[in-house]
Amino acid sequence: MRKKKRKLFGASFLQAKTRVLHVNPTVHPARTEPEKTHITVYQYDPLSLNIHRSVSAQDCEKYRDGNTNLWINIDGLRQDDISTISQIFSIHPLLTEDIMSLGQRPKMDEMEGVFYVLMYMMYFDAETRMLETEQLSIVLGKNFVITFQEESQKDLLRIVSDKLGNPAGKIRQNGSDYLFYSIIDLIVDNYFVIMERLGESIEDLEEDIVQQANTVTLANINSLRKEMIFLKRNISPVRELVGNIMRSDSELIEEKTEKYFKDVYDHIVQASELSENYRDMMLNLHDLYLSELNLKMNEVMKVMAIVTCLLAPATVIGGIFGMNFSTMPWLDNQFGFWMAVGVMFVIPVVMIWVFKRRGWF
Repeated sequence: MRKKKRKLFGASFLQAKTRVLHVNPTVHPARTEPEKTHITVYQYDPLSLNIHRSVSAQDCEKYRDGNTNLWINIDGLRQDDISTISQIFSIHPLLTEDIMSLGQRPKMDEMEGVFYVLMYMMYFDAETRMLETEQLSIVLGKNFVITFQEESQKDLLRIVSDKLGNPAGKIRQNGSDYLFYSIIDLIVDNYFVIMERLGESIEDLEEDIVQQANTVTLANINSLRKEMIFLKRNISPVRELVGNIMRSDSELIEEKTEKYFKDVYDHIVQASELSENYRDMMLNLHDLYLSELNLKMNEVMKVMAIVTCLLAPATVIGGIFGMNFSTMPWLDNQFGFWMAVGVMFVIPVVMIWVFKRRGWF
């Protein structure tokens, strides 16, 4: 399954608009199964860490009832493998269906002794200026955590696995609930990285508007605004998600870990408010674009008005001397033509001087 890529700028504006505004929660898009599922098993306690790579779904059963904490990371979601994992760890079929579904809203469920969390990992590609998302499902049970990723490229969870290698680290010194918290906290903290990149894009777009506002700039504004809507739509539900975890009385979350979720809640509130501010900034950019467009139009109209005014005397004089009367002043004067041309030239020069004095241009 390829990650969903959303272009910030360019011709994908209409497609992005369709993805943002046209969502039917009762119709799930079909998932293309990968050729292979990559399963990595981490067994850890304060004294030891064992990593098993390229484990089959059936072999995960032998790690189920160990005395150590267990983290199973699955890259690539195949229906048969996910069903096998769900049976081994007693994951409810409804949760299995959510894991395999696409386009789900971030949410948290507590069902038959396990916590289920669905979130989106986000990445920003600076070269293509595209926002990429990957759906992540997290299952917390007694002494185990299972993460379900669509693919292994740009794996944000590698940061957690690197921390797991530190024997003195908090992840190793605590239970599975702390690992559960660490993964959620990592995703939330990465939202700030994404919003910082989007903030830079807003600043660049603002400079483009001031320097040269055109139809391409307007398309970029609308495209980036849709990205802000998409970002907020994926960040706002996480606030409720973390709040539900804090309010839960489940024994899976130890009392000493609850304070860490309060810290995550503060971060997601801040991220949600920041995304709202960015959305307001996009509205201001649209107003700025209209102001710059009107200013440019006023400049054009001013130049055209000045040119019209400067040509008006010559038009009047030429019209007068172009009338078909037999008797006209200077008609028989050998210098009449040059005198008329001189008047046509002097009057616009005087008009320019008057305009300058009044500060009209």
